[in-house]
Amino acid sequence: MEFKNIIYILPLFIFGCKGSVEEISPTVESISESIYASGIVKSKNQYQAYAIINGIVDKVFVEEGDTVKKGTPILSVSNETQRLSTENAELAAAFSDFNANQGKLSDARSSIEFSRNKMKNDSLLMNRQTILWQQQIGTKVELEQRELAYQNSKNSYASSLVKFDDLKRQLNFSSSQSKKNLLISTKLESDYTLKSEMEGMVYSISKSKGELVSIQSPLAVIGDSRNFILEMQVDEFDILKIKKGLAVILTLDSYKGKVFEAIVTKINPMMNERSKTFLIEAEFLKQPEILYPNITFEANIVIQSKENAILIPRDYLLNDSIVVKSNGDKVIVKTGLKDYQKVEILSGIRSEDHLIKPEE
Repeated sequence: MEFKNIIYILPLFIFGCKGSVEEISPTVESISESIYASGIVKSKNQYQAYAIINGIVDKVFVEEGDTVKKGTPILSVSNETQRLSTENAELAAAFSDFNANQGKLSDARSSIEFSRNKMKNDSLLMNRQTILWQQQIGTKVELEQRELAYQNSKNSYASSLVKFDDLKRQLNFSSSQSKKNLLISTKLESDYTLKSEMEGMVYSISKSKGELVSIQSPLAVIGDSRNFILEMQVDEFDILKIKKGLAVILTLDSYKGKVFEAIVTKINPMMNERSKTFLIEAEFLKQPEILYPNITFEANIVIQSKENAILIPRDYLLNDSIVVKSNGDKVIVKTGLKDYQKVEILSGIRSEDHLIKPEE
């Protein structure tokens, strides 16, 4: 979206001598009503990186000004207890690994096979004893003993099957649990390494190796190195006039004598209670070649503009509604747009009228 350059033309004053009184005539030119705002340049998606644990800086991996990708380590925090905890989790995971415990399952399978064979043998002996008993060979006690032996071996076989399933389930659980604990411990250990959340530039690192870090203190500032936004503070009395898409004319302290154009892109709805201002964001229409975060600027947010307007200096307007003609007559006028130097006259005088500055 482009905007025509807004040219500020100083009015041509017509001075006449009538004693010591200066006379002027209104000028016809363009005027823009704008709201003044000051602010700073910020890298797009700029953020402060915090550690999620307290500790001592063990190593700093990057320097200020380095370009990083998402996931690039920035610095690490030393914690011997967590390192030992991770090693212990690795040992537990290796000990409980399902594949490492196949010997226990083999023993359980052997026990099942033994119980099954014993049950078959006891069943065969019981059947033989039953046949003998039917032939009135043997005793009732012998038959009952064979039946009891078969029942015990049958129960033992069923029990071995249950024990095998329980053992397999327990091994699976222990293996999964130990691996999860290892993942948790590894994740906790990785939390001791601060990593970049985006591709961009490291603008600031506030800690060096050996220094104490706290979760309340930012350790680094990271942001986009190619795209920047403009953050401005607008007074609460002017906020209702601000809309997305309005043109912004600004000057950067780092680029003396140059004027840049931007456009309002975001209006943060929460007012700062201390300053009674709202945060407004804008983006350059044509960004300067070199920019750095926290560069200051001054801007005018253009509310509306008008061509071929009849203008007079603001100090020639009395009580916001009266002008004085060269003959001394006071005339009530209707005003329109205003800037810092001029005011538009909608009715009451013409461009050829001569005015004098009213006495205060």
